[in-house]
Amino acid sequence: MSLPPLTVPYTLAALSPILVVLYLMIFRNWGGSKAGPAGYLAAIIVAVLIFGADLTLLFVALGRSLLLALFVLYIIWMALLLYHVVNEAGAISVIGNELPGLARDRASQALLLGWVFGSFLQGASGFGVPAAVVAPLLVGLGFGPNPAVIIALVGHAWAVTFGSLGSSFYSLIAATGELGDILSGPSAGLLAIATLACGFAVLWETGKWAAVRQKWVQLLVVGFIMGGVQLGLAIAGLWSLAALGAGLAGLIVLFLDLRYSILDIYSWNNHIRRLRLRITGEKRFNNIYPGESVAVEETKDKKQLDRPALIKASLPYALLTIIIILGQLVFKEPLSIVRLDPIFPEVKTSFGWLTPAGPGRAISLLGHAGALLLYASILSFLWFKWRGAFNKSQEYSAVTIIKKTVRGSFKSTIGIFTLLAMAVTMQHAAMTQILAAALSVGTGPIFPLLSPFIGAFGAFMTGSNTNSNVVFGQLQQETAIALGISTTAILASQTAGGAIGSLFAPAKVIVGSSTVKGAQDSQVLKKATVYGLLIIALLSVVTWLVILLD
Repeated sequence: MSLPPLTVPYTLAALSPILVVLYLMIFRNWGGSKAGPAGYLAAIIVAVLIFGADLTLLFVALGRSLLLALFVLYIIWMALLLYHVVNEAGAISVIGNELPGLARDRASQALLLGWVFGSFLQGASGFGVPAAVVAPLLVGLGFGPNPAVIIALVGHAWAVTFGSLGSSFYSLIAATGELGDILSGPSAGLLAIATLACGFAVLWETGKWAAVRQKWVQLLVVGFIMGGVQLGLAIAGLWSLAALGAGLAGLIVLFLDLRYSILDIYSWNNHIRRLRLRITGEKRFNNIYPGESVAVEETKDKKQLDRPALIKASLPYALLTIIIILGQLVFKEPLSIVRLDPIFPEVKTSFGWLTPAGPGRAISLLGHAGALLLYASILSFLWFKWRGAFNKSQEYSAVTIIKKTVRGSFKSTIGIFTLLAMAVTMQHAAMTQILAAALSVGTGPIFPLLSPFIGAFGAFMTGSNTNSNVVFGQLQQETAIALGISTTAILASQTAGGAIGSLFAPAKVIVGSSTVKGAQDSQVLKKATVYGLLIIALLSVVTWLVILLD
């Protein structure tokens, strides 16, 4: 196999499809569903006219792209279906309305809703839902419009890669051909660091050092638990459950803390002072939460949880957890009977770059994560039909749910398929390899420091970590190979950077701001970008150290 000459004209030609997508999305404000087809068309033209691709190569690349797209979209379609099954029943509103009653101070409310509940929503649904749901809840509790949106955006970013039932992680596997078992641990490990950083940013935005001093114990304990649970589930192969399980674990731990003050150092100080004051015979004292002075009797005025409603609303996620565990650990082999696994022929460019014959991305139609989501969606729908939906003002209809799912997935389907087709065409025509060679020559030993920023740039550009992994995953992989460094560490930094980069993507900022009256997109974007870049810089240093010590 031989590459075209590593010259500036060939490098620019290889880069041109990506530049087309960047230009259309950043400067023309096109979405992925419009910019993706344009990028794919540019890739076809350049591949044929400059890199010597023929029709056979283009059709083979298209066939592989269809399989890769189905591998990713199967999850996205079914995750969106489950979201509408639950949301149409009014269950998400019930969960969101019940949780604030647990928290008595602003820092706790920010952690509970912005960091933990938002991450749980990201694990279960994604697609901008955490920002759209959490920001209005925070405003209702007295947060300013801009801080509410910023907290909602920053808080759940660490859960993006394994969120949406793992769709972004599956896209990384699909785009690079790497084994998920190898990538999952390093990716979740980097994201565990991001978990703490996102929680710190939430507290800083809420009350700067006062909020951090007040809640640093909760930050560390809950952060380690969420990061650890995501890491453990990812290593166990339960990628679809990793973020969802981590968010659920965070909710349980923070629920126990807010109910019983098990992690609150100020509450323990108050218990000690209460005992001392009882001994001395005094009857009142002020609690010592920073920034507030509240009498003991007044701290007991808390909303009572509607436990039956909360349990009923949460059951779909319990069903989902059980189904995924059974499907991936117990019935994986029986469910793998029906598979899509075609063999594609060898193709070669006029320069001699050869893509050998072989299978594409195999898909288990009954055991894929998307199929497990479908089973959970059906059972959840039957559950709400049997027990009754929370929203009594409208009919709980399967037709409505399916219509909203189709309508909501249309643009993402076009965008993901065409961007994948662009990436696969570029790889088959040796365009990605040319870019990787140029990038390795141009960056050398500092490339690991740049890797998370490349992932973040892709997410900023496309509004999605999934798309970032598709557009830049192969490029990062090939560059790591050219430099002789760990592809696993680089791809982990790609998706971790993309996850954090998505928090200040203009598309996601607009989603969050659109649900809150008075929120200013420009101000939210500016501050969210600062938080995001600081976290990415931290991931950059960690990636560099990992590769240095490898």
